[in-house]
Amino acid sequence: MARYTGPKTKIARKFRDPIYGPDKSYDKRPYAPGQHGSRRRAKQSEYGAQLMEKQKAKYTYGILERQFRNLFDKASRKGGITGEVLLQLIESRLDNVVYRLGIAKTRNQARQLVSHKHITVNGSVVNIPSYLLREGDSVGVRERSKSLEVIEDSLASRMQYSWLEWDEAKKEGKFMNYPQRADIPEKINEQAIVELYSK
Repeated sequence: MARYTGPKTKIARKFRDPIYGPDKSYDKRPYAPGQHGSRRRAKQSEYGAQLMEKQKAKYTYGILERQFRNLFDKASRKGGITGEVLLQLIESRLDNVVYRLGIAKTRNQARQLVSHKHITVNGSVVNIPSYLLREGDSVGVRERSKSLEVIEDSLASRMQYSWLEWDEAKKEGKFMNYPQRADIPEKINEQAIVELYSK
């Protein structure tokens, strides 16, 4: 199985950033994993730093290498700053929007809800987590899934984002527009990813 299913704290410690959200285990040991994790490491090369940023983005959003490369190619063909366009395309993925709307507590949970046909796009069921939304698309919870406890729990603690609109009565959100880089909370150096793929 290609997708990572191991301990999340280990990955967060690898990148020295709680990429999966608040983590008590990470707070106790915010240094690299392994026997020698707390020792000072040798200076990282430029390539190593760029690779680390790409891996961090992949793990944060739960995207595999081929999908990530395809998104980069798509971003480089579009107009604008490639790094920003790349993040905008990633943010427009259905699993990510479900997570941002608060329908799921994590991106993994959002991916599962999409795969199990609990989510609709413009009124039709879509079960492809990597489906790219367009501006104005509506994302909702399927009628028979609205009473699911996991969805109700997630919606109780949802956050609001400027590029998304949420209708509590219909349990439906709208992807208003692609987010600006300043609005995306993830600490990712997208320029390093562009430099890595441009070699």
